[in-house]
Amino acid sequence: MKSLLVIVLVVVCLFNVGCTGDKAKELYETAQFEEKQHNNEHAAKLYNEIVSKYPDSTITKQAQERLAALKKK
Repeated sequence: MKSLLVIVLVVVCLFNVGCTGDKAKELYETAQFEEKQHNNEHAAKLYNEIVSKYPDSTITKQAQERLAALKKK
Protein backbone atom coordinates (compact mmCIF):
# COMPACT_ATOMS: atom_id res chain seq x y z
CA MET A 1 0.00 0.00 0.00
CA LYS A 2 2.83 2.39 0.86
CA SER A 3 4.52 1.78 -2.48
CA LEU A 4 1.30 2.60 -4.33
CA LEU A 5 1.01 5.84 -2.38
CA VAL A 6 4.61 6.73 -3.21
CA ILE A 7 4.01 6.05 -6.90
CA VAL A 8 0.89 8.21 -6.91
CA LEU A 9 2.73 11.05 -5.17
CA VAL A 10 5.61 10.86 -7.67
CA VAL A 11 3.19 10.95 -10.60
CA VAL A 12 1.36 13.95 -9.13
CA CYS A 13 4.64 15.79 -8.56
CA LEU A 14 5.81 15.08 -12.10
CA PHE A 15 2.51 16.28 -13.48
CA ASN A 16 2.77 19.54 -11.55
CA VAL A 17 6.32 20.14 -12.72
CA GLY A 18 5.24 19.65 -16.32
CA CYS A 19 2.46 22.20 -15.94
CA THR A 20 4.51 25.05 -14.54
CA GLY A 21 5.65 26.48 -17.85
CA ASP A 22 5.89 30.11 -18.82
CA LYS A 23 2.25 30.99 -19.53
CA ALA A 24 3.13 34.39 -20.99
CA LYS A 25 5.46 32.77 -23.50
CA GLU A 26 2.83 30.19 -24.41
CA LEU A 27 0.28 32.95 -25.02
CA TYR A 28 2.82 34.89 -27.09
CA GLU A 29 3.52 31.86 -29.28
CA THR A 30 -0.21 31.33 -29.76
CA ALA A 31 -0.64 35.00 -30.68
CA GLN A 32 2.19 34.70 -33.20
CA PHE A 33 0.41 31.71 -34.74
CA GLU A 34 -2.84 33.67 -34.91
CA GLU A 35 -1.05 36.50 -36.72
CA LYS A 36 0.34 34.03 -39.26
CA GLN A 37 -3.22 32.83 -39.80
CA HIS A 38 -4.30 36.48 -40.37
CA ASN A 39 -6.45 36.38 -37.25
CA ASN A 40 -5.18 39.70 -35.93
CA GLU A 41 -8.17 40.34 -33.69
CA HIS A 42 -7.53 37.18 -31.66
CA ALA A 43 -3.78 37.82 -31.66
CA ALA A 44 -4.38 41.29 -30.21
CA LYS A 45 -6.57 39.82 -27.47
CA LEU A 46 -3.80 37.39 -26.55
CA TYR A 47 -1.17 40.15 -26.53
CA ASN A 48 -3.45 42.25 -24.30
CA GLU A 49 -3.84 39.29 -21.96
CA ILE A 50 -0.07 39.00 -21.67
CA VAL A 51 0.30 42.70 -20.90
CA SER A 52 -2.46 42.69 -18.28
CA LYS A 53 -1.81 39.37 -16.57
CA TYR A 54 1.97 39.15 -16.82
CA PRO A 55 3.36 42.71 -16.66
CA ASP A 56 6.69 41.54 -15.23
CA SER A 57 7.29 38.85 -17.83
CA THR A 58 10.26 39.14 -20.15
CA ILE A 59 7.91 38.69 -23.11
CA THR A 60 5.57 41.57 -22.18
CA LYS A 61 7.58 44.22 -24.03
CA GLN A 62 7.43 42.14 -27.22
CA ALA A 63 3.68 41.73 -26.78
CA GLN A 64 3.32 45.51 -26.45
CA GLU A 65 5.35 46.02 -29.61
CA ARG A 66 3.18 43.54 -31.54
CA LEU A 67 0.03 45.28 -30.25
CA ALA A 68 1.33 48.61 -31.53
CA ALA A 69 2.14 47.06 -34.91
CA LEU A 70 -1.33 45.52 -35.18
CA LYS A 71 -2.97 48.85 -34.38
CA LYS A 72 -1.12 50.42 -37.31
CA LYS A 73 -2.59 47.88 -39.73
